[in-house]
Amino acid sequence: DGVRDDTEQSLIDTEALIQRWHGVDRLGYAITPRFAPTSTPEQLRGAGELAARYPGVWIQSHVAENLDEIRWAHELFPASRSYLSVYDDFGLLRERAVYAHCIHLDEHDRALMRDTGAVAAVSPTSNLFLGSGFFDYAEADRVGMGYGLASDVGGGTSFSPFHTMLAAYYVGREGQAKRGLSLSPQHLWWQHTAGAARALGLAGVVGNLQPGCEADFIVLNPQATPLLARRTAQAGSIDELLFAMIVLGDDRLVEKTVISQAKYGSCA
Repeated sequence: DGVRDDTEQSLIDTEALIQRWHGVDRLGYAITPRFAPTSTPEQLRGAGELAARYPGVWIQSHVAENLDEIRWAHELFPASRSYLSVYDDFGLLRERAVYAHCIHLDEHDRALMRDTGAVAAVSPTSNLFLGSGFFDYAEADRVGMGYGLASDVGGGTSFSPFHTMLAAYYVGREGQAKRGLSLSPQHLWWQHTAGAARALGLAGVVGNLQPGCEADFIVLNPQATPLLARRTAQAGSIDELLFAMIVLGDDRLVEKTVISQAKYGSCA
Protein backbone atom coordinates (compact mmCIF):
# COMPACT_ATOMS: atom_id res chain seq x y z
CA ASP A 1 0.00 0.00 0.00
CA GLY A 2 2.90 2.33 0.69
CA VAL A 3 3.85 2.49 -2.98
CA ARG A 4 0.36 2.78 -4.44
CA ASP A 5 -0.84 6.05 -5.91
CA ASP A 6 -4.01 7.61 -7.23
CA THR A 7 -3.95 7.23 -10.99
CA GLU A 8 -5.68 10.49 -11.87
CA GLN A 9 -3.58 12.58 -9.50
CA SER A 10 -0.38 10.83 -10.55
CA LEU A 11 -1.02 11.69 -14.19
CA ILE A 12 -1.82 15.30 -13.29
CA ASP A 13 1.41 15.52 -11.30
CA THR A 14 3.40 13.96 -14.12
CA GLU A 15 2.10 16.45 -16.67
CA ALA A 16 2.84 19.33 -14.32
CA LEU A 17 6.43 18.13 -13.91
CA ILE A 18 6.85 17.80 -17.68
CA GLN A 19 5.61 21.34 -18.22
CA ARG A 20 7.77 22.68 -15.41
CA TRP A 21 11.05 20.95 -16.12
CA HIS A 22 11.34 19.27 -19.52
CA GLY A 23 13.72 21.22 -21.73
CA VAL A 24 14.75 23.64 -18.99
CA ASP A 25 18.50 24.09 -19.31
CA ARG A 26 19.78 20.52 -19.70
CA LEU A 27 16.88 18.78 -17.98
CA GLY A 28 14.68 16.18 -19.62
CA TYR A 29 11.71 14.27 -18.26
CA ALA A 30 11.00 10.55 -18.55
CA ILE A 31 7.51 9.10 -18.12
CA THR A 32 8.26 6.08 -15.97
CA PRO A 33 5.75 3.32 -15.31
CA ARG A 34 7.54 1.11 -12.80
CA PHE A 35 6.84 -1.79 -15.14
CA ALA A 36 3.75 -3.34 -16.63
CA PRO A 37 2.99 -5.94 -13.89
CA THR A 38 2.86 -3.25 -11.18
CA SER A 39 0.77 -0.86 -13.28
CA THR A 40 -2.95 -0.89 -13.91
CA PRO A 41 -4.33 -0.61 -17.44
CA GLU A 42 -5.56 2.88 -16.50
CA GLN A 43 -2.06 3.94 -15.45
CA LEU A 44 -0.48 2.58 -18.64
CA ARG A 45 -3.17 4.12 -20.81
CA GLY A 46 -2.69 7.48 -19.14
CA ALA A 47 1.08 7.25 -19.53
CA GLY A 48 0.64 6.48 -23.23
CA GLU A 49 -1.65 9.47 -23.68
CA LEU A 50 0.91 11.73 -22.01
CA ALA A 51 3.64 10.28 -24.23
CA ALA A 52 1.57 11.12 -27.30
CA ARG A 53 0.98 14.70 -26.13
CA TYR A 54 4.66 15.24 -25.32
CA PRO A 55 6.70 13.40 -27.99
CA GLY A 56 9.94 15.06 -26.88
CA VAL A 57 9.96 13.45 -23.43
CA TRP A 58 11.39 10.02 -22.77
CA ILE A 59 9.60 6.86 -21.70
CA GLN A 60 11.45 4.57 -19.33
CA SER A 61 10.60 1.18 -17.92
CA HIS A 62 11.86 -2.38 -18.14
CA VAL A 63 10.82 -5.53 -19.91
CA ALA A 64 11.61 -9.23 -20.30
CA GLU A 65 14.24 -9.35 -17.57
CA ASN A 66 13.47 -12.88 -16.39
CA LEU A 67 11.11 -15.71 -17.26
CA ASP A 68 8.97 -15.53 -14.11
CA GLU A 69 8.30 -11.86 -14.78
CA ILE A 70 7.26 -12.67 -18.35
CA ARG A 71 4.78 -15.29 -17.11
CA TRP A 72 3.41 -12.78 -14.60
CA ALA A 73 2.91 -10.14 -17.29
CA HIS A 74 1.12 -12.66 -19.50
CA GLU A 75 -1.25 -13.58 -16.66
CA LEU A 76 -2.08 -9.92 -16.07
CA PHE A 77 -2.35 -8.91 -19.73
CA PRO A 78 -3.47 -12.07 -21.58
CA ALA A 79 -4.73 -10.12 -24.60
CA SER A 80 -1.25 -8.86 -25.46
CA ARG A 81 0.94 -10.95 -27.76
CA SER A 82 3.99 -10.63 -25.50
CA TYR A 83 5.27 -8.76 -22.47
CA LEU A 84 6.76 -6.10 -24.76
CA SER A 85 3.48 -5.84 -26.65
CA VAL A 86 1.77 -4.69 -23.46
CA TYR A 87 3.65 -1.41 -23.73
CA ASP A 88 2.88 -1.14 -27.43
CA ASP A 89 -0.82 -1.73 -26.80
CA PHE A 90 -0.83 1.33 -24.53
CA GLY A 91 1.18 3.60 -26.84
CA LEU A 92 4.43 3.34 -24.92
CA LEU A 93 6.74 2.19 -27.72
CA ARG A 94 8.19 5.00 -29.81
CA GLU A 95 11.40 6.94 -30.30
CA ARG A 96 12.88 8.00 -26.95
CA ALA A 97 11.31 4.96 -25.29
CA VAL A 98 14.04 3.14 -23.35
CA TYR A 99 13.47 -0.32 -21.89
CA ALA A 100 15.97 -1.91 -19.55
CA HIS A 101 17.16 -5.50 -20.04
CA CYS A 102 15.22 -6.85 -23.08
CA ILE A 103 16.83 -10.25 -22.51
CA HIS A 104 14.03 -12.68 -23.34
CA LEU A 105 12.64 -11.17 -26.56
CA ASP A 106 11.64 -13.13 -29.64
CA GLU A 107 12.03 -12.16 -33.27
CA HIS A 108 8.69 -10.33 -33.36
CA ASP A 109 9.62 -8.33 -30.26
CA ARG A 110 12.96 -7.23 -31.69
CA ALA A 111 11.29 -6.19 -34.93
CA LEU A 112 8.71 -4.25 -32.91
CA MET A 113 11.50 -2.43 -31.06
CA ARG A 114 13.17 -1.59 -34.36
CA ASP A 115 10.00 -0.47 -36.12
CA THR A 116 8.81 1.76 -33.26
CA GLY A 117 12.23 3.26 -32.55
CA ALA A 118 12.27 2.00 -28.96
CA VAL A 119 15.67 0.93 -27.61
CA ALA A 120 17.15 -1.38 -24.99
CA ALA A 121 19.23 -0.26 -22.05
CA VAL A 122 21.52 -3.27 -21.69
CA SER A 123 22.47 -3.72 -18.02
CA PRO A 124 25.09 -6.49 -17.89
CA THR A 125 26.27 -6.20 -14.27
CA SER A 126 22.66 -6.47 -13.10
CA ASN A 127 21.86 -9.36 -15.41
CA LEU A 128 24.93 -11.32 -14.30
CA PHE A 129 24.36 -10.58 -10.61
CA LEU A 130 20.71 -11.65 -10.70
CA GLY A 131 21.24 -14.54 -13.11
CA SER A 132 18.61 -13.09 -15.43
CA GLY A 133 20.16 -14.22 -18.71
CA PHE A 134 22.21 -12.73 -21.55
CA PHE A 135 21.29 -9.94 -23.94
CA ASP A 136 21.47 -11.24 -27.50
CA TYR A 137 23.72 -8.73 -29.25
CA ALA A 138 23.91 -10.76 -32.44
CA GLU A 139 20.14 -10.92 -32.93
CA ALA A 140 19.70 -7.27 -32.01
CA ASP A 141 22.29 -6.28 -34.61
CA ARG A 142 20.82 -8.61 -37.22
CA VAL A 143 17.35 -7.12 -36.84
CA GLY A 144 18.55 -3.54 -36.45
CA MET A 145 17.24 -3.05 -32.91
CA GLY A 146 18.81 -0.14 -31.04
CA TYR A 147 20.55 -0.44 -27.68
CA GLY A 148 22.98 1.28 -25.36
CA LEU A 149 25.00 0.19 -22.35
CA ALA A 150 23.69 0.93 -18.86
CA SER A 151 24.53 0.25 -15.22
CA ASP A 152 21.03 -0.34 -13.75
CA VAL A 153 20.58 1.72 -10.60
CA GLY A 154 18.59 -0.90 -8.70
CA GLY A 155 20.08 -4.27 -9.62
CA GLY A 156 23.51 -3.38 -10.95
CA THR A 157 26.71 -3.87 -8.98
CA SER A 158 28.69 -0.84 -10.14
CA PHE A 159 28.31 2.61 -11.68
CA SER A 160 31.80 2.31 -13.15
CA PRO A 161 31.81 2.44 -16.97
CA PHE A 162 34.87 0.18 -16.96
CA HIS A 163 33.14 -2.50 -14.87
CA THR A 164 30.03 -2.20 -17.04
CA MET A 165 31.97 -2.61 -20.28
CA LEU A 166 33.80 -5.62 -18.85
CA ALA A 167 30.49 -7.21 -17.83
CA ALA A 168 29.15 -6.57 -21.34
CA TYR A 169 32.19 -8.37 -22.72
CA TYR A 170 31.45 -11.36 -20.46
CA VAL A 171 27.80 -11.35 -21.57
CA GLY A 172 28.77 -11.19 -25.22
CA ARG A 173 31.19 -14.08 -24.87
CA GLU A 174 28.99 -16.29 -22.71
CA GLY A 175 25.62 -15.56 -24.27
CA GLN A 176 26.77 -16.11 -27.82
CA ALA A 177 29.63 -18.56 -27.30
CA LYS A 178 28.41 -20.92 -30.02
CA ARG A 179 28.48 -18.09 -32.55
CA GLY A 180 32.01 -17.06 -31.65
CA LEU A 181 30.88 -13.52 -30.81
CA SER A 182 33.45 -11.27 -29.16
CA LEU A 183 32.55 -7.63 -28.66
CA SER A 184 35.50 -5.49 -29.67
CA PRO A 185 36.88 -2.92 -27.22
CA GLN A 186 36.07 -0.14 -29.66
CA HIS A 187 32.45 -1.32 -29.88
CA LEU A 188 32.18 -1.52 -26.08
CA TRP A 189 33.43 2.05 -25.68
CA TRP A 190 31.06 3.17 -28.45
CA GLN A 191 28.13 1.46 -26.69
CA HIS A 192 28.85 3.41 -23.51
CA THR A 193 29.33 6.80 -25.19
CA ALA A 194 28.09 7.67 -28.69
CA GLY A 195 25.96 4.50 -28.87
CA ALA A 196 24.16 5.30 -25.63
CA ALA A 197 23.63 8.88 -26.81
CA ARG A 198 22.15 7.65 -30.08
CA ALA A 199 19.89 5.22 -28.23
CA LEU A 200 18.55 8.11 -26.16
CA GLY A 201 17.96 10.28 -29.21
CA LEU A 202 20.85 12.53 -28.19
CA ALA A 203 23.29 11.85 -31.00
CA GLY A 204 25.18 15.04 -31.74
CA VAL A 205 24.29 16.43 -28.32
CA VAL A 206 26.33 14.23 -25.98
CA GLY A 207 28.44 11.11 -26.28
CA ASN A 208 31.26 12.34 -28.52
CA LEU A 209 33.70 15.20 -29.05
CA GLN A 210 32.30 16.59 -32.28
CA PRO A 211 31.95 20.37 -32.64
CA GLY A 212 28.61 21.65 -31.39
CA CYS A 213 27.93 18.93 -28.82
CA GLU A 214 27.77 19.44 -25.09
CA ALA A 215 31.29 18.90 -23.85
CA ASP A 216 30.91 16.37 -21.07
CA PHE A 217 33.97 14.19 -20.94
CA ILE A 218 36.58 12.62 -18.71
CA VAL A 219 40.32 12.70 -19.22
CA LEU A 220 41.88 9.29 -18.67
CA ASN A 221 45.44 8.51 -17.66
CA PRO A 222 46.44 5.07 -18.99
CA GLN A 223 49.37 5.08 -16.55
CA ALA A 224 47.27 5.84 -13.47
CA THR A 225 48.45 2.74 -11.59
CA PRO A 226 51.68 0.74 -11.85
CA LEU A 227 49.85 -2.32 -13.20
CA LEU A 228 47.90 -0.27 -15.73
CA ALA A 229 51.05 1.56 -16.82
CA ARG A 230 52.85 -1.74 -17.33
CA ARG A 231 49.98 -3.20 -19.33
CA THR A 232 49.22 -0.17 -21.51
CA ALA A 233 52.91 0.31 -22.31
CA GLN A 234 52.76 -3.06 -24.05
CA ALA A 235 49.65 -2.21 -26.08
CA GLY A 236 50.30 -2.66 -29.77
CA SER A 237 46.98 -1.22 -31.01
CA ILE A 238 44.13 1.03 -29.95
CA ASP A 239 42.04 -2.07 -29.21
CA GLU A 240 44.68 -3.41 -26.82
CA LEU A 241 44.90 -0.03 -25.08
CA LEU A 242 41.13 0.28 -24.72
CA PHE A 243 40.76 -3.29 -23.51
CA ALA A 244 43.48 -2.84 -20.88
CA MET A 245 41.58 0.16 -19.49
CA ILE A 246 38.32 -1.84 -19.45
CA VAL A 247 39.87 -4.75 -17.55
CA LEU A 248 42.11 -2.83 -15.16
CA GLY A 249 40.39 0.55 -14.95
CA ASP A 250 38.72 2.04 -11.89
CA ASP A 251 38.18 5.55 -10.51
CA ARG A 252 41.96 6.12 -10.39
CA LEU A 253 42.00 6.07 -14.20
CA VAL A 254 39.97 9.31 -14.31
CA GLU A 255 42.37 12.23 -14.13
CA LYS A 256 39.90 15.04 -14.85
CA THR A 257 36.19 15.60 -15.41
CA VAL A 258 34.86 18.34 -17.66
CA ILE A 259 31.17 19.27 -17.63
CA SER A 260 29.30 21.23 -20.29
CA GLN A 261 31.89 23.48 -21.85
CA ALA A 262 29.84 23.93 -25.04
CA LYS A 263 28.48 27.26 -23.78
CA TYR A 264 32.00 28.63 -23.63
CA GLY A 265 33.49 27.43 -26.89
CA SER A 266 33.91 24.57 -29.30
CA CYS A 267 34.09 21.06 -27.89
CA ALA A 268 36.35 19.81 -30.70
